[in-house]
Amino acid sequence: MKKKRFAVAAAIMAFVMLCGCSNTETSYVTTSETTTTQTQTDITEKTTAETTTLTTTQTTTETTTTQSEATTAAATAPETTSAAPSVQTTAPPVATTTKPQTTAPPKTTTTTTAPKPQNDLSQKTVEEILQGMTLEEKVGQLFVVRPEKLGGSATQCDSGDKNGISKYHVGGVCMFAQNIQSPSQIKGFINGLQSASEIPLFIAVDEEGGRVARIANSAGFAVQKFASMLSVGNTGDTSQAYNVGETIGAYLKTYGFNVDLAPVADVNTNPQNVVIGDRAFGSDPSRVSQMVASAVKGFHSKGMICCLKHFPGHGDTTEDTHKQSVTVYKTWEQLKGCEMLPFAGGINAGADMVMTAHINVPNITSDGLPASLSYELITGKLRGEMGFSGVVVTDSLEMEALRQQYGDAKSAVMAIKAGVDIVLMPNDLGTAYNAVLNAVKSGEITQERLDESVRRILNLKRKYGII
Repeated sequence: MKKKRFAVAAAIMAFVMLCGCSNTETSYVTTSETTTTQTQTDITEKTTAETTTLTTTQTTTETTTTQSEATTAAATAPETTSAAPSVQTTAPPVATTTKPQTTAPPKTTTTTTAPKPQNDLSQKTVEEILQGMTLEEKVGQLFVVRPEKLGGSATQCDSGDKNGISKYHVGGVCMFAQNIQSPSQIKGFINGLQSASEIPLFIAVDEEGGRVARIANSAGFAVQKFASMLSVGNTGDTSQAYNVGETIGAYLKTYGFNVDLAPVADVNTNPQNVVIGDRAFGSDPSRVSQMVASAVKGFHSKGMICCLKHFPGHGDTTEDTHKQSVTVYKTWEQLKGCEMLPFAGGINAGADMVMTAHINVPNITSDGLPASLSYELITGKLRGEMGFSGVVVTDSLEMEALRQQYGDAKSAVMAIKAGVDIVLMPNDLGTAYNAVLNAVKSGEITQERLDESVRRILNLKRKYGII
């Protein structure tokens, strides 16, 4: 009986195995004959996606697998998104879930913000700039010159101008009527000069308003004109003086200027004065002081450096320092009661520069020197007693009041020794520059004294964003 049951079971097993083999073979043959290529693709995709059911439709499997792979690749390995899909489909799923990039911070590169050039002075302190300068570069900063004295064109920046800037390292240039032709010309000229200088330049002009206004009195410039500073002072309205500084400062800025050698701080007390006259705000020292202070604030409102002139006062003279030596016989107490009031007002308002006059004041100084060369006046009175810590600039060294007796070389050296920071417009730049350079080398002008002036100049340039 047991043998019969065993035989029946064996027969059934054999039959089942035979039927199973036959069905598998038939299914394979049918698939290979109809869609061989598609089946191979299905097998690969299903293997990659680890499909767990054969009832999911082929179309759904393909779509889901493709989207899943694209999403995983983008999220886990952004640096390989351009790789062929076959690389991702054959990788074990565990590899895509353990990549460190999924939790690591974004990569940083050095190309997102380009480094500043090494010569970008805005990234350095004034002391760093100063310490990095050569002796020749320091001496050059003490000079503001007419552009044609650089050896090139007077109206456009050519190779001669560029060579002059490279040779003398000047601190700035001062423009006059012959240098100014049109708005586009002066902008181009100034931009060219600035581009040629390693340390950006002071670009100065005499734009007082009235008869001394190099821009307003040049044809082709549509800017507001002022009749005179005397007419402004006569209004008694200090806001009118503020408007002068604000208006002039604004239009100078548009052309590229950064220094205005104004306002005039002289008190015009001598009716026979041939130099000042209506350039001053008047003859009343108190009113002039108020007007000067307001004008300074107006200039500053437009980011323009301004300069009080002509210390210690040119209003009570009858001679012209452009042509000859000039002497004022007042005492210091007399000057403090009149001429010094506008300078004090301007200094208290924050004036950046003071220009010295080439006048002699024998009842104040014992050295017998013009104010521009007098240590007693510059360092003793202006800096010491009046507390001015800004930049002191001479009046032009081209003026005969100095040239007749001292010449460019001696004037330049004596001015720096007296406490002046900027030597303005020597007639012979090379002679004046080399004289100061040699004076430093010999010790006649100490390195400390040189650095003192260069530091003031650089600080002023930094204050106004020039460097």
